[in-house]
Amino acid sequence: MDKSQIKQLKALAHKLKPIVTVGQHGMKDSINDELAIAIDFHQLVKVKINVGDRDVRDALVDELAKTHKAELVQKIGNVAVFYKRNFDKDNLLKK
Repeated sequence: MDKSQIKQLKALAHKLKPIVTVGQHGMKDSINDELAIAIDFHQLVKVKINVGDRDVRDALVDELAKTHKAELVQKIGNVAVFYKRNFDKDNLLKK
């Protein structure tokens, strides 16, 4: 993705509320399932990660992006925004 596409996605994500929350006990299979469903349906998903340590949180964000084959659009504090194109739906990005 180029910078203009990332900028568009950040603007769209600004008004979103976190759909999935990772609690203090870390990742569970059910959270992965919920994120998979949400990212396939919405394409652009905001995730709140309530893990105390920054290094653990960053590793978890990277793992989520890799697991779900999604692009990390933005990460601010304990909130991350992921994008994965669903070819069955309209593209969120303008050309």
